[in-house]
Amino acid sequence: MSLKLYGVNLSPYVRKVRVILAEKGLDYEHEPLMPFAFSDEYVAKHPLKKIPLLEADGRPIPDSSAIATYLEGLAPTPALYPANPYERARAVWLEEFADDGVAGGAGPVFQENLLAKVFFNRESDAERVAKAQNETLPPLFDYLEGQLGDQDYLLPSGFSIADVAVGSQLVNLKHGHGEVDAARWPKVAAWVERVHGRPSFKGLIEEEQAGIKAAG
Repeated sequence: MSLKLYGVNLSPYVRKVRVILAEKGLDYEHEPLMPFAFSDEYVAKHPLKKIPLLEADGRPIPDSSAIATYLEGLAPTPALYPANPYERARAVWLEEFADDGVAGGAGPVFQENLLAKVFFNRESDAERVAKAQNETLPPLFDYLEGQLGDQDYLLPSGFSIADVAVGSQLVNLKHGHGEVDAARWPKVAAWVERVHGRPSFKGLIEEEQAGIKAAG
């Protein structure tokens, strides 16, 4: 089986797929494609013009969630989608919560505090950052705090796609010098450290930090 992943490292969706590949011990080729100026060949495979895209023996699979589903079937162990029907549904929901919810808060902090200065040579939009930190993210962290309870991970069954997806978005928050207030959300803050400390995350975070340092 030949796997080739297209997409630049700092994308939380590309990172999500790379964490899954690492957790499942799958070898792959990585082409760090930037999310603009796509070739006609790429657009034919991913008409929404986004990253990531995975090619499995040359067959294209666009979208991180579709790729995650494919990789779960390809390498069922360790399982990232629980067998229990309710927990599986919760895992899918929390993946969506990350991709379409947490992204809306972590993204602006990352874009304005890192990309604007380091990659686009412009001043950051402080108002946009403040709105993300003070309005968008707090209710999401409140929700996560309630979901965690006394668990190490977001689901009772253990580490899952939910942790991968939410954790990946919060790497971008960290890259943008944002953080989870441990005094206000102690469970979320501890969970972030736990998830980002896993080898699958830790190695990618270090790789990305090195790239950011080189670019800056």
